[in-house]
Amino acid sequence: MKVVLWIPLKLNNQRLPGKNTMVLNGRPLCDYVFSTVSEMDPCIDKYIYCSDDAIIPYIKPYYDKGLIYLQRDNCLDGDKVKGLEIVERFVEDVDADIYILAHVTQPFIKRDSIEKALNKVMSEDYDSAFSAIRLQDYMWLDGKPLNYNPTDIIRTQDMEPIYMETGAFFIFEKKVFTEMGRRIGIKPYVCEVDQFEAIDIDDMNDFKFAEAVARYRDENKDVMI
Repeated sequence: MKVVLWIPLKLNNQRLPGKNTMVLNGRPLCDYVFSTVSEMDPCIDKYIYCSDDAIIPYIKPYYDKGLIYLQRDNCLDGDKVKGLEIVERFVEDVDADIYILAHVTQPFIKRDSIEKALNKVMSEDYDSAFSAIRLQDYMWLDGKPLNYNPTDIIRTQDMEPIYMETGAFFIFEKKVFTEMGRRIGIKPYVCEVDQFEAIDIDDMNDFKFAEAVARYRDENKDVMI
């Protein structure tokens, strides 16, 4: 069974230009996930899917750990390009039985989380997996309570949890995408991650928050799980 991990990456981000290589607590943002995935099973091919070879110097330190630069068409860098279009092109470019799609904008995702989800899919009990956080709180939608009765309020710990995708990774069998056009199949494993792993960087406020978290984690390595 061939497993491929890939990281789509562009250098012309609109909301925060250049964010994927911005220095986050002394390291380029992309380096966090590059380092994490490089420690995974060496039998897994690992691709950085980017149109701009300016990313190569950031990948080079991990060449000996299996990271591969794969140049993509720069038409995929457009602001109106949908994520599934990029998935489609990569699946055409690289054949595999199982794909692991990861993103550099969530720098604190753990290797253990990715590997746990991958093992669930490889067991064939699930056709896909994704990272998510558990939400057990009073939720509203369109001006109405979504998951509780205001006249009979229960404790949050007794609520049925709701899971929110974090986007740190998606793992799917090839047929999930080729037959359904999706990265989450009909029998997904929901991989619960912690609040640190769920941090996602879209804009400068997100970046500053992530930098504060990175400093905190570095200063508390001995007590962090």
